[in-house]
Amino acid sequence: MTFSTPGTFRPVILDDIRGAQKMLAGVARMTAMEGSRHLSQLVGAPVHFKCENLQRTGSFKLRGAYVRIAGLSPEERAAGVVAASAGNHAQGVALASSLLGVRSTVFMPMGAPLPKVAATREYGADVRMQGHVIDETLAAAQEYAHETGAVFIHPFDHPDIIAGQGTVGLEILEQCPEVRTIVVGIGGGGLAAGIAVAVKALRPDVKLIGVQAEGAAAYPPSLTAGHPVSIDHLSTMADGIKVGRPGDVPFKIIGDLVDEVRTVSEDALSSALLLCLERAKLVVEPAGASPVAALLSEPRAFEGPVVALLSGGNVDPLLMQRILRHGMAAAGRYLSLRLRLTDRPGALAALLGSLSVVDANVLDVSHVRTDPRLGLTEAEVELHLETKGPEHCAEVAAALCDAGYTIID
Repeated sequence: MTFSTPGTFRPVILDDIRGAQKMLAGVARMTAMEGSRHLSQLVGAPVHFKCENLQRTGSFKLRGAYVRIAGLSPEERAAGVVAASAGNHAQGVALASSLLGVRSTVFMPMGAPLPKVAATREYGADVRMQGHVIDETLAAAQEYAHETGAVFIHPFDHPDIIAGQGTVGLEILEQCPEVRTIVVGIGGGGLAAGIAVAVKALRPDVKLIGVQAEGAAAYPPSLTAGHPVSIDHLSTMADGIKVGRPGDVPFKIIGDLVDEVRTVSEDALSSALLLCLERAKLVVEPAGASPVAALLSEPRAFEGPVVALLSGGNVDPLLMQRILRHGMAAAGRYLSLRLRLTDRPGALAALLGSLSVVDANVLDVSHVRTDPRLGLTEAEVELHLETKGPEHCAEVAAALCDAGYTIID
């Protein structure tokens, strides 16, 4: 996901964020701060979740969108607004526009999850499906803005957007005044930049850690180069932080105020989402779970108390199902095996009996007899098993090998 460079903007200061907080009173919720016993034990210090996944529209995006649209002139409001998004920004713009009585048009890619499309429409936007990737959708939205005079609402590269997102930082300091480290996911950078301005102005001792997915990490090379750098190939389940180029406005702020930017793997993201669901009973999207993934990846690297920002909870149920399976596999609680056995009556039953002895729960079995790779008396079985962790996975594999089965890598 890439976005065109806006013009030169004024700097964002603490007074902007305080003004945004007053503007958002009665609009955005002060979301809950929840402790995590499991992560606190791993980190060796208190860990709290700032639950923006419970914000109206399911993410922090309402904050910046409302402040941006509220700041438009009467003439600009009359022309309406337009945005391009596959999800969270779309819903934030739609609801903010409805609350302010402004007409909104939101372009979404053809493959956008149906629940997000439906929610954006329900919040009052005129949704137009165009483009198969977000860059095509963005181009359509910008063309619409040029043709109609509608104001394009950028998802992260504008001072008003950053000021609105920065109100999360003020809430964190109010709810957890003893905080020493704040961990936040970074896509284009609007959220991290806003929090950095608010927190560093009031508590310069607090450490700010940004997190990106390894497959969509534009900030590390950009910070090294000293200017925003585009990356062409983006590959991550974390759509909310899947941005190919940092925003010009947030980039300077993050470069000056954010202490460190870390990257996390897809395995860590899926494990983090699973932890949030199982341990905290919180539905969090992969981008929102990125701070948790960073804590899981290197828990002793963070000075506590730590606040991990769960930035959003809008995840498609079908994607959630795939991610949870991936997370279970990463945690050693889901094991897939292919093995060869002699094709004779009772052979499959004997195999399942061996699994029963080691207490592995069989989720799915695929039994293949006709394949050119197989010998005349051979069969191949693919097993999907529920296990109890990495040690149990090793125990299951060893038991099958001891029983004479050949495991195929």
